[in-house]
Amino acid sequence: MRLALLSDIHGNIQALDACLAHARAQQTQRFAFLGDMVGYGANPAQVVERIKLLTEEGAIVLKGNHDEMAVNPPEVVKTVGDSTAAWTHHQLSDAQRQWIDALPLTQHLDTVLLVHASADAPELWRYVYDQRAATASLNAATQWSGVRYVFGGHVHLQTLYYRGATDGLMMFIPQPGVAVPVPKHREWLSTVGSVGQPRDGNPQAMYALLDTERAQLTFHRVSYDHGAAAQAIRRAGLPEFFAHRLEQGR
Repeated sequence: MRLALLSDIHGNIQALDACLAHARAQQTQRFAFLGDMVGYGANPAQVVERIKLLTEEGAIVLKGNHDEMAVNPPEVVKTVGDSTAAWTHHQLSDAQRQWIDALPLTQHLDTVLLVHASADAPELWRYVYDQRAATASLNAATQWSGVRYVFGGHVHLQTLYYRGATDGLMMFIPQPGVAVPVPKHREWLSTVGSVGQPRDGNPQAMYALLDTERAQLTFHRVSYDHGAAAQAIRRAGLPEFFAHRLEQGR
């Protein structure tokens, strides 16, 4: 199976459509959305509706922290992430909010575990940003039988860790478009990057493609009209910071 792994769309319909088209061109057979469909971006309702339609093709959808905040906005804004939650909440229909609220935090598919943040207490939204956090997530994944691969998002970066000959994890920096062998005799953890809000200085959208038959993982970067996405944020009256961030890839 060729499984496209997409995370952190953040209301960016331009980036989502570009990644979907790219993934279909790679003969993707199934889509998995690892959370944070909304938040920050100008088109949350369109993004949610696009992903809901894909569930009719068997797409897997998880809930992320921004999805949760869109359903239940915080009463007091404490972070940048909190700042668009109430706006997003009102952009979504009752039916869309109910659908989001019912989404799971994890999905187990044979040897694969999908999660938005860390498999170590997924509901706490812990960031997997280094070997220590990756180890905690991979260790926690052992509660799901047979798991060899853990895929998540949340950190908006593309990374790959594997357990080597010792107990420690090794980190591998993937190159876009280059298939990486991920044999099942090892344990792997990857953050697949952000479709709608890359933060590595490159505005191109991110996603990854897992080929389970060949045991290969390919990280992709996809060009899209990030200028149009930024302008949509400005037209919506959202903070200029979010538009500038898309243009800079930060």
